Amino acid sequence: MKNLFQLVTAASVLTLTAGAVAEPAAESNPPPIQMAKKLTFKKSQTLKVNYLLFLPKDYDARPRKKWPLILFLHGAGERGTNVWKVATHGPPKRVAEHPDFPFIVVSPQCPAGQLWSEDVLLGLLDETIRKYAVDKTRIYLTGLSMGGYASWDLGLTHPERFAAIVPICGGGEFITVLLAGGEQAEALKTLGVWAFHGGKDPVVPTEESQRMVDLLKKFGVQDVNLTVYPEAGHDAWTETYNNPQLYEWLLKHQRLSGRR
Repeated sequence: MKNLFQLVTAASVLTLTAGAVAEPAAESNPPPIQMAKKLTFKKSQTLKVNYLLFLPKDYDARPRKKWPLILFLHGAGERGTNVWKVATHGPPKRVAEHPDFPFIVVSPQCPAGQLWSEDVLLGLLDETIRKYAVDKTRIYLTGLSMGGYASWDLGLTHPERFAAIVPICGGGEFITVLLAGGEQAEALKTLGVWAFHGGKDPVVPTEESQRMVDLLKKFGVQDVNLTVYPEAGHDAWTETYNNPQLYEWLLKHQRLSGRR
């Protein structure tokens, strides 16, 4: 009986040992769920834009003069393929009434159903600077409604490109300012900003301009202002662009690297 018990016990041990050997060994370094990878590639684009160009009356007569430039961004209602719709409002309308306007004015048109493209706008600006006698220290950006949003976006993302911006009845993204650092932050703090809004705007709340101005002041921007027309609706641009003081204010601003 004792021998039988010993045999059974030995058989059990052999069975357990065999079972243990049959199990796969645990891996000490299991494969990762995700991998670190790197991709380098080139992307080419063909961009096109329709735009209106105004050259000052004395442009050809004064070949050595460098002229200040205004880049104007229209609202959603002027999108399409008929570029003359761009002259419905703003500086392109003003130059038709005041041919002695002392600025080069570039007024692109956004295609129907689209928003403003940063690549298109910066490309157009670069090409205008290359072809015409632009004072690169006096480049100004302004827009209304949809163009007001784009003015906040482009102006705060690339403050080194502009001496001053004039967003009208628009709004912007806090993150652009909050993450600004280095040369961008330095240029941003010296960017001239004058925003305009209607106090009874039913389309874009006045608070959209107010919150951006408050943010810039907190960030340390030296020259930032907001004008609210108490009784105006969405059209805060007619009175703004008809005001000669706006253009006098623009010409007081000059971009010299990170400083004015």
